[in-house]
Amino acid sequence: MQEGAKLKVQEELNRHFTDLNGRFDARLSAVLAIRRAELSAETTGFSAKYECRAKAQYQKDLMGLLEEGMLLAVRNFKAKKHDGNRFTLLEISRIGPEHFGLRGLSDQSYYPYQFEIIEQSVSDWDTDDKATMMIQLAAIPLNYDLILSGLDQEYLKGFTYPIVGERVFILSKNTIHRMYNRRLLEEFGLTWNENRISTIAEARKDPRIGVIKMFQEEKDPIPIYVSFERLARYHFGIFSFTGGGKSNLVSNILRRIMYHQKTTKVVIFDISMEYPFLLQDVFSNTSISSKIITEIPVADAEHFRKIIVTPRKFEKADVTPTLKSILTMGRVGHFAEGSEHPPTYEDILEEIKLLAMDDVKKAVNLNAINQIRLKVLQWVKDKHAERSQTVTQPFLEYLQTEALSILDRFRVWKNSGLYAWASTRSELATLIEPEEKVKDDKSFGSERIVQLLEGDVRLLCLSIAEPSVIKQLAITLTSDMLRHRKREFQVDPQVLFVFDEAQEFIPAYEKARGIDSTCTQRIETLLRQGRKYGLGGCVATQRIAYLNTNALQQLHTYFVGPLPRPYDRSLVSSTFTIDQSILEKTLEFAPGQWLLSSYIATGMENAPIFITADNSETELEKFITARR
Repeated sequence: MQEGAKLKVQEELNRHFTDLNGRFDARLSAVLAIRRAELSAETTGFSAKYECRAKAQYQKDLMGLLEEGMLLAVRNFKAKKHDGNRFTLLEISRIGPEHFGLRGLSDQSYYPYQFEIIEQSVSDWDTDDKATMMIQLAAIPLNYDLILSGLDQEYLKGFTYPIVGERVFILSKNTIHRMYNRRLLEEFGLTWNENRISTIAEARKDPRIGVIKMFQEEKDPIPIYVSFERLARYHFGIFSFTGGGKSNLVSNILRRIMYHQKTTKVVIFDISMEYPFLLQDVFSNTSISSKIITEIPVADAEHFRKIIVTPRKFEKADVTPTLKSILTMGRVGHFAEGSEHPPTYEDILEEIKLLAMDDVKKAVNLNAINQIRLKVLQWVKDKHAERSQTVTQPFLEYLQTEALSILDRFRVWKNSGLYAWASTRSELATLIEPEEKVKDDKSFGSERIVQLLEGDVRLLCLSIAEPSVIKQLAITLTSDMLRHRKREFQVDPQVLFVFDEAQEFIPAYEKARGIDSTCTQRIETLLRQGRKYGLGGCVATQRIAYLNTNALQQLHTYFVGPLPRPYDRSLVSSTFTIDQSILEKTLEFAPGQWLLSSYIATGMENAPIFITADNSETELEKFITARR
């Protein structure tokens, strides 16, 4: 009876775990408390509370099958309440083989003896000698418990102390697939199969963004899906050093959003001018309304090719037919710098806030600025105006008169920037007049660009290399969209703002001056408040240390590639609570490989996973070949 019961239990476990065809036999050997450094978190990063150690019996093929990032399960002290089927989940952070003879070898031993032992150990690794060798595993808690009940799996958030000495299990391929993807596949309306993984890299047919870096020696990879609605609405970041594949991943995600989300709109602030090429298949798709706004008028396809950035792989590729098609469809326009956007009461209050930041060490000036702010608020209250409304000429005259009176009363220096600001408020009256309609239908001012977003256009790419121009557009578009959504409490359609080379748009406050300061402040406001109104953000950069950390803390999903600078890794670790030992693994990544973690967009929330993203260039190559 006991043997039959044991076999039944083992059969149930085999439905959820794998021993890699009898090769993996391991036990938990220790659970170590991690002593945390007393230094700043930005300097040291985040470390898990515990590190678990396991010892696996050596098998010659096992080192080629085990991978860092694999998930382990160990029975914990709450297992008895669940018939022994409650497990603590761990993620492998280090793997290393150990040889008994080499470990006992001392540097003080006779030198020929040392060399003989080392040389003899080479042939041992190619055997299954369990008496001489073993494999050491280090793992960190995933902060989830797994409860099994027949075929059902339940995941509970939190850490339960695992039982030292218990057997260590590896979660099987199907369990990982179910864990990360089942709920999302159902949301996409795709078929879920318990015993078969069906996936394809083609963006139109499969909304996956890549494959999980586990069981790569096996034939069928495990796909990885994200909820595009939650990914966009709750903001996401992509961080990697130059050459890590940031733009490739961004274009990969945006392509799938366009194909698999019916209403989501995307605005790309493309200061590098690379997305017209990377998304040419989407821009030429007649079923997706799109528009590219360049800095200068585009004469023809040859001129178009010259002003956009082409990946090295496609420098000699013939994309003229596609570019001609995009131009013929009327999907390319150019930016026309007309009058500035009419100021609102909110804009005036933001300017006053910036003035206070500039004069933060001047007490008298701060008192005067506060009085001016109160005058503005009093006007808005008396006139029953909304902050989002455009200011009126009487208000500007009132503001200038009152501001100058206050500055004179506080004896503010007349050659100061504050006095110059106050004495020129009436000049803003010229901006209140409506902008003349542009006769050229290919010319777009800021007002027409806003109208594009409010219309049918789903993909809007602002390919403008001049920093001051594209930053002003970022300020205008984000402020206008947020203001409009607040006024009507509108959530749909969802709009995703993409900031590639994000250090240009949301620099740290200490590095921001002038328009940079305004830009970082407005985008931070978008990220803090936008998700309530269906406005999301994507932040991609190679130097996270240069970014506004207040903005970074609003991101709920992040893709992390190689970051060679320790400070960047520490900042990612502390900002997003990713264990440093897991982040170190990213240094070994090839282009296109990422650490993905999300609080809301993945099937398993806040459980870091290593993935290989689908290559956007492969999609482009097929498209270009088909167009010849």
